[in-house]
Amino acid sequence: MSRRIVLSAAAGAVVLAAAGGFALAFAGDRPPALAHGVARYTAPDADRAGSFSFTTEVTASSGVRSVRVLAWPAHSSFAKKEPTAKEVATAETATCRPAGGDAVRCVYTTGVTVAEAARSPRGPWHVAVLATAEDGGTTLDTKAAGFTVR
Repeated sequence: MSRRIVLSAAAGAVVLAAAGGFALAFAGDRPPALAHGVARYTAPDADRAGSFSFTTEVTASSGVRSVRVLAWPAHSSFAKKEPTAKEVATAETATCRPAGGDAVRCVYTTGVTVAEAARSPRGPWHVAVLATAEDGGTTLDTKAAGFTVR
């Protein structure tokens, strides 16, 4: 082979290796990604307890440290200014289990008493989620899912 071809091929390999290294470094800096958020609210009645549950899938290349869940009524003080990461960071923690690759499936469930349901504002509600990766990256979705309290 001619010297030009060898040098061109070597230079091309160096450029591709550098681009690949940059892409890997950039991919590691991505914040957690949320997907498939679903909320379910069941009001209590005389014969059974009520419940609220939220399920989502979270993907983070460094792993998921925590997922916090906060349900909030659409017609509340949060309606004008949605919940902040600081506010959601103090909310309840979901339980997460591996879902393949870098993904985990997280579920938060709590009971709802008759008294709690009576005090809850009627109408639409939103679910805010704060996902924190092992590398410290965070993602806040203030409207990851919704449900209605009747």
